[in-house]
Amino acid sequence: MSNHLKNETSPYLLQHAENPVDWYPWCGEAFEKARREDKPIFLSIGYSTCHWCHVMAHESFEDESAAGILNRYFISIKVDREERPDIDSVYMSVCQAFTGSGGWPMSIFMTWDKKPFLAGTYFPVRSQYGMPGFSDLLNAVADQWNSGRDRLLRSADQIIAQLRQPRSAGEETDRDRISERAVKMFSDSFDGIYGGFGAAPKFPVPHNLLFLMLYAKQKDRPDVLEMVERTLIQMRKGGIFDQIGYGFSRYSTDRYFLAPHFEKMLYDNALLIMAYAAAYDMTRNPFYLDTAEKTAQYVLREMTSQGGGFYSAQDADSEGVEGRYYTFKPDEITEILGEEKGKRFADAFDITADGNFEGVNIPNLLKNDDPGDALYGGFGEELQKLYDYRRNRFRLHLDDKILISWNSLMIAALSVLYRASRNGRYLRAAMDAQMFIERNLSEGLRLFTSWRDGKCSANGFLDDYAFYAAALTELYHSTLNRDYLEKAERFCMEAVKRFADGQNGGFYLSDPDDAELFMNPREVYDGAVPSGNSVMTYNLVRLYQLTEKEDYKALAERQIRYMSAEAQGYWTGHSMFLFAKLVYDDPPEHIVIVLKDTADLEEIRKRLPLLANVIVVSDGGEYPLVNDRTTFYACRDHVCQAPFN
Repeated sequence: MSNHLKNETSPYLLQHAENPVDWYPWCGEAFEKARREDKPIFLSIGYSTCHWCHVMAHESFEDESAAGILNRYFISIKVDREERPDIDSVYMSVCQAFTGSGGWPMSIFMTWDKKPFLAGTYFPVRSQYGMPGFSDLLNAVADQWNSGRDRLLRSADQIIAQLRQPRSAGEETDRDRISERAVKMFSDSFDGIYGGFGAAPKFPVPHNLLFLMLYAKQKDRPDVLEMVERTLIQMRKGGIFDQIGYGFSRYSTDRYFLAPHFEKMLYDNALLIMAYAAAYDMTRNPFYLDTAEKTAQYVLREMTSQGGGFYSAQDADSEGVEGRYYTFKPDEITEILGEEKGKRFADAFDITADGNFEGVNIPNLLKNDDPGDALYGGFGEELQKLYDYRRNRFRLHLDDKILISWNSLMIAALSVLYRASRNGRYLRAAMDAQMFIERNLSEGLRLFTSWRDGKCSANGFLDDYAFYAAALTELYHSTLNRDYLEKAERFCMEAVKRFADGQNGGFYLSDPDDAELFMNPREVYDGAVPSGNSVMTYNLVRLYQLTEKEDYKALAERQIRYMSAEAQGYWTGHSMFLFAKLVYDDPPEHIVIVLKDTADLEEIRKRLPLLANVIVVSDGGEYPLVNDRTTFYACRDHVCQAPFN
């Protein structure tokens, strides 16, 4: 029998629509029912490709006994963190305050007026791992609600008061050296043998690599570039990269980048396309361009809707087993490829009888000292056969909702890849996705967070506006079509209007007029994706440099001051902001192109630098034509070259 999630569009909520738990979506009806029946609320937050969300669902939410306790004593609410980042952000802060850590699934117990009094993440069905069993916990909370509620309410008031206390940002004394301090922290945590930073698990965090590459270029630091290159090479050769179907998994569970957590997220692949394209632009090593293009091939082949929008994620699990879709045994390889080709493939991709992952094999190139054939087409036929076999072997769940923020990242990535590769396919895909957003996820300057089956979710948040403005700016850089630049300006200023904290600086996550929780966070820390505040810094800097409007300059400098103070002490957690600050402090070339003939524009677009501020004018004015031909005016470091054709 279906519960109240049956009419939702979120794949995550629909996964729970047939649970015996009487789930509600986040809605006024659920909170009113809790108030009327005097029951606490159990809030469960997760996402559709989350492995441990699946585990808790199978163990507890599909269990009649646990469901009976929930239905008797609680009002139960399910939230997709990707559709409601505001709810996720606030209650993640609560979870971290209660437990010292966070993650998904997130489990929150709270009052009908949204005040949390207990929090955690995954709870096993029975007591183990030093954690209480879920049913035991539910009964204990229910007993406390009925016999010791004052204590619970005091706990809620205390945690809210703690979270509402203003954070003390650092002083700006380190502002001029903030990038150097970040690089020092990265250097101290760099794994010089296997690449990456810190111990396992290792996350790609491509915006860290983008910052380090720009720093290495500006400061002429080959040692910093070496950290980036070693990391990019190891990830591409490792199992974190899908050697059969391409694209990157979420993170590596070991220090070698061999065994990943197998879910694939759109945002990781978008940011990694940018990182590999930037590495190719710096080094001209085809290895990096090949990796970026193969990752884009995966996205265009498996993660793109018929209308041009990009899906959100693919699951780690197949038939309830994490990674089953991606792993092989040697006899499967020889059965599909034949004895001779199968052995050659197995030798190249580390497929052995003992296995390299729980008795089976993750194809990888980490032990291959000369992987040229494997990288550049020597196994093209074999890879296609294995790809076709794999797609028919097990089902892989797809989260097919379309998120504007993650789509914007992919639009920006494909725009950057077009400039690196000169392949128009990527630009066309980026333009198609932008049109999808314009048709389905916007009304004038109003943006919506997600779309699925013809339905939009809630009003957009800061990240939606910030990332979309950045995507439009990248499309402008790739097309030199001023329509994109003008749209980028409009959405950037709409973000300022909706989300700016005019008193304290920075930007709120939610529009203060729409915020419904006890706090409205200003997220500044870069996690798996850059924060909205970091991306807004980048937007304001680039728009100022492109348009030379003083309003953008004032806003950019104010945001840099705010973020510089917020970043003190943990500079490596603010890489996208540091990237934007490097661009502001040491601007890329400023190029004015005076067109003689618009037909010249197509050839010019194929030769644009990856990072430059380019303006096109169609009449001479202060920039006259030279030799009556299309003319370029280029300036850098306050010095302009002579105009040239």
